[in-house]
Amino acid sequence: MLCSNFLPLVTLLGAAVAQNTTLRYMPFGDSIEIICWRAMLWEKLKPTEWGSVNWVGSGKTENNCGDTTYDRDNEGHSGFLAIDIANRKQLVGWLQTNPADVITMHLGTNDIVQQNKQVPDIITAFTTLVGVMRDSNPSMKIIVAQIIPMGLGSYNTQIQNLNKAIVTWAEGLNKTESPIWVVDQYNGFSATSDLRDGVHPNKAGDTKMADVWYPALVHAFEVAQAEKNAAAQPRVLHPTPDTHNSPPRHHPPPSTKT
Repeated sequence: MLCSNFLPLVTLLGAAVAQNTTLRYMPFGDSIEIICWRAMLWEKLKPTEWGSVNWVGSGKTENNCGDTTYDRDNEGHSGFLAIDIANRKQLVGWLQTNPADVITMHLGTNDIVQQNKQVPDIITAFTTLVGVMRDSNPSMKIIVAQIIPMGLGSYNTQIQNLNKAIVTWAEGLNKTESPIWVVDQYNGFSATSDLRDGVHPNKAGDTKMADVWYPALVHAFEVAQAEKNAAAQPRVLHPTPDTHNSPPRHHPPPSTKT
């Protein structure tokens, strides 16, 4: 039987080669997350290389968007507060069921409008939620929105206070492996002409939201995809002598000279 003295020069690790490099994206938030900007955003991404990204989440709510083809999966929950989601650890289960590589978050409206929660308490909840995201995926790419204005009540001062706090908060929690990018959904959004009911975007508002999300999301996809592709590359193992199959070495007899 012929025996090689060395292991194969290149060993491909099957698990690495077979690793799934398809990105998973979760739109996360309250009822504003389940409006038609998602359909518009999906259509903007469809003709690009990011048209194959898998949108994930436990919800499939349709808001009469007139689009039967877009990926409806999302983690938007009507009426939910950021503080409640954090305290009840609800995002833990949602991400266990639908893990993600990239997540967008538009959250905090109900905390202000329903229960007049204070900005520091909302920010504390955001910190908890980011911790959950990173526990699920240490390389999670996170995009957080400065939330849209309201067209009713006197909530916009508090919303602006929250939006201002989000910037400093995100800078403090930013990580190279899990960056937090902030997008401004407030400025340029009309509380009168871009809302259909004083709270939720109409078609014009959906268009504006999709346009704001788009460049940040594309950038997050680019970063996440590069990392996943790099992780999926086969590893090369250096040759190792196979001492088990090597023939025994013969040593000369000791010298008998005196």
